[in-house]
Amino acid sequence: MAAMTGQLAEATAGTTETGGSDRLTVGVEEEFLLVDPHTGAAVPAVDLVMEQVPAELRGQVEREFQTSQIEIGSPPGLELSSIRHSLGVLRAALADAAERAGVRVLAIGTGPVDGPIPPVVDKPRFDRMIERFRLLVPGPGNNGMHVHVGVPDPDTGVQVLNHVRPWLPILHAVTANSPFSQGEDTGYASWRSIEWERWPSVAPTPWLESYEHYGRLIRQLIDSGVMLDEGMLYWYARLSAKYPTVEIRIGDVCPTVDDAVLIAGLVRALVQTAMTDIAAGRPAVNTDHHLLVAAHWRAAHDGLEGSGVDLATGAVRPAWELFDALVDRLRPALAQHGDLDQVTGLIDGLRRHGTGAARQRAVFARTGRLTDVVADVAQQTRGTAVDPTARQHVTD
Repeated sequence: MAAMTGQLAEATAGTTETGGSDRLTVGVEEEFLLVDPHTGAAVPAVDLVMEQVPAELRGQVEREFQTSQIEIGSPPGLELSSIRHSLGVLRAALADAAERAGVRVLAIGTGPVDGPIPPVVDKPRFDRMIERFRLLVPGPGNNGMHVHVGVPDPDTGVQVLNHVRPWLPILHAVTANSPFSQGEDTGYASWRSIEWERWPSVAPTPWLESYEHYGRLIRQLIDSGVMLDEGMLYWYARLSAKYPTVEIRIGDVCPTVDDAVLIAGLVRALVQTAMTDIAAGRPAVNTDHHLLVAAHWRAAHDGLEGSGVDLATGAVRPAWELFDALVDRLRPALAQHGDLDQVTGLIDGLRRHGTGAARQRAVFARTGRLTDVVADVAQQTRGTAVDPTARQHVTD
């Protein structure tokens, strides 16, 4: 929902010629939940926390839609190590600011503990959204991760959107990090996804004929009343309205920096693979829209620990098999960007410890207390990520 933050806006997001090959820039936005440190319930504390953020970082920290949310944005870069550093610094500073304000910050898809829904941030655009859409506000805070990857021009960007759409459900499953809501296990790995779909403009990206078709659809959706403006185009992948990037926005916010870096590396490799196919004249697969909807629902329900829909055949397969197939497809692009070893190490950690949803459920299974889940997520949010080549995970 929010625009990209200060430093991210100042840098050029696109492709850079390095070592004889085009390398794509990548930047990350993360949204977090502010909660009471004792009860774990969401609290309307964004103004208090913003006051405590160090002045030199305020250009990379923003309010989000609800007063229980706060957002950070990394500057775009060519190296995953720079994304790791930026997110690590910002998360630690935000956790300290929240602590000084008397609250906790959680990298979690939505609030697990029952409590009042905090009000929306006082902003004219948000006021208009509430006036138009009324009770669609999804719970105590709906927190996602958005990955921006530079593309050379909008026409190429639209082609990239067509190429990546069959692969987004499995990335959706990898990011699942919200199994609890209102004090209960929802039965979904990503309850945020289910709440988010209450907004009428949330959907898988449709098949696009051209950039002109993309623009025409936006105008028609605004005229229909389901969107106030282009900023409410909540497709799972879209062109940024302000920057020369493709924006992938299907996932829950990741619990750790390691998880976020993994998704950033995979998304960039997915876009690079699409651009390689476009340059070679290989057409995108026009996946049936309804099957794509089913695949995203299954990803939200099962996460990576269950099953997913193979969009090539329509068959249901173990989600890890689908993820491994995606990684195999992306290996050349990962190697091109120098990310293969780092991403491989992070996948090893994910394989051992599971998605954020699996980790939350494991804590609850041990203690039976959602306050312990909240405490564990808070620790993961703040935690300093380790060198992925050491095959260790931040929660070890």
